[in-house]
Amino acid sequence: MDGRSCTLRLLRNSILLSCLWSLSSGTEISFVTCGSVVKLLNVKHNVRLHSHDVRYGSGSGQQSVTGVTAVEDSNSYWSVRGVRGSACLRGTPVRCGQTIRLTHLNTGRNLHSHYFASPLSSNQEVSAFGENGEGDSLDEWTVLCSGSLWRREESVLFRHAATEALLSVTGEQYGRPIHGQREVHAMSAASQHSYWKVMEGIFMKPSEIPGPRNGNGPVHTEF
Repeated sequence: MDGRSCTLRLLRNSILLSCLWSLSSGTEISFVTCGSVVKLLNVKHNVRLHSHDVRYGSGSGQQSVTGVTAVEDSNSYWSVRGVRGSACLRGTPVRCGQTIRLTHLNTGRNLHSHYFASPLSSNQEVSAFGENGEGDSLDEWTVLCSGSLWRREESVLFRHAATEALLSVTGEQYGRPIHGQREVHAMSAASQHSYWKVMEGIFMKPSEIPGPRNGNGPVHTEF
């Protein structure tokens, strides 16, 4: 079985288990936690951060990252992970100012940026890079939020650690083969185009891989 098949199988199993556990727990998690698998909505443009195995035809030629209006698309799931040398223990709330990686669940590539120009707006390109969740230091993003912890209901900024540009959408739309999808890029200054909010997902509770008897499993909020 290849890596992608394993990933999809793990996602299906996680969704099944999380639905069972959430029925027994009846609780919500207020914070985004390490190990959670989430969809991120650009607040201004109402599109979810998305990727798929389609490469840019210019710039880096890496896997494209876009914004989509569809709610149900499984290609909009991202796993919240730590960076090399900095632990991000499963279920631990992510701190404001913490640097993380966002790994695209279906392809195993990390949200990435660099000094290539984006295809439509000529801002800073955002791509998906690496294999099986491992890329390089250009996969690191710092969560900027107002309190001490990243709250699920809060709109936050993602600042690229290496270039300090902010993950953004300004509305440019692609034609074929990804007609109607919005360009995602990075910009040097924060604006109304740069705010993101967590939507659907599997949220790991702060405990070690618990079983259903104590009700401390992941909470799923989409199904």
